Amino acid sequence: MEVHELVVRIKRDHKNLTKVTEPLSITMFDTGKSTTGVNGQFVFSQVLIDCLLRMEANQRDIDELISRCKTEYHGNNTELNKIREFQENYSSDNALSWYTRESFCYRTLNKALRCQNIDMIYLYRSFITDMYRQLQQYQYQSDNPLRVYRSQLMTKDELEDLKRSIGHFISVNSFLSTSKEYSTALFLAGDTNEQTYMERVFFVIDADPKMAISQPFADISTLSEFDESEVLFMVGSIFRLNGISCEADKRWIIQMILCSGDEHDFKDVLAHMKKQNGSGPTNLRTFGKILWQMGKLDLAEKYFKRLLTKLSLNDPVISNVYEDLAQINSQKGDFDNSIQWRKKFLALKNQHQSTGTAHIDNISNSIGKFVEKFDRY
Repeated sequence: MEVHELVVRIKRDHKNLTKVTEPLSITMFDTGKSTTGVNGQFVFSQVLIDCLLRMEANQRDIDELISRCKTEYHGNNTELNKIREFQENYSSDNALSWYTRESFCYRTLNKALRCQNIDMIYLYRSFITDMYRQLQQYQYQSDNPLRVYRSQLMTKDELEDLKRSIGHFISVNSFLSTSKEYSTALFLAGDTNEQTYMERVFFVIDADPKMAISQPFADISTLSEFDESEVLFMVGSIFRLNGISCEADKRWIIQMILCSGDEHDFKDVLAHMKKQNGSGPTNLRTFGKILWQMGKLDLAEKYFKRLLTKLSLNDPVISNVYEDLAQINSQKGDFDNSIQWRKKFLALKNQHQSTGTAHIDNISNSIGKFVEKFDRY
């Protein structure tokens, strides 16, 4: 075997083992509960991603993302070189190629999605959108469902949560990488005789392309740097958990099927919430309001303030943001700040009213002068 081929294989195996060992962020949906708690998280995560996919990118945020990645990998010349390459050569048509590489991009994005790091997810939104569009472009097409596989190490508690969710829906809060090859996925499960405190889990997923309405999935073999059989599912993909069984080799088999998102009890709630955000482009105020509804008041306040730095002084939206900030601080119990924001709101409102009155007075004076001039004739 050539040295180059050996290096490629080592990198591929390392990347695939990383997928197996890193935690898989899953939100369960219990049809017997209301839209609070876990179910609320399930619904709002869907709305949040929908909002980000419709929000325009800007260079300032992209520069901030690059800066944060450089800070995180300070002293790591290999990754810093990749960050510089990304900064210079990235384009919307190579998002999936970048994601499949063994690089900072895969690690920082997945960590942000897994840990629900809103700041990093926000900064990565244009990259997520590019991936979404490429998944749509390469969407798997067939009259028959595709069966794919994934090995995963899980804690006993995580597995017990899944056992309690049989027959229910689950949402995967990151991009889900799977393989068309049973043997490849099985190999990554590792030696079942090896002692470990983790449970070896083997996902068997049936994905019908007709179900990929809002969350596409695609065979990205031609785009993947290492995996020749990789099928990638969009972040937020919804599955129904059909069954869990334990094999003789102590490996848990989890049977799942891809759902369209229109099959669960809260589809009307989800549709209503998305409708509230409109069908066109979204903005930071929309984003802030969703965070507010999620109960993330500090984050909502942060993004409303971020919006203020982007608005011109005569933008009519400013007064609305002042009012939003007043209400949020009141809800937080910070009444002093709430009063300050309300004062700013009222001052701006009075300013607009006086400007409007002055404009009306000018029109009245002009009419009066015209009538006076007309009376002379």
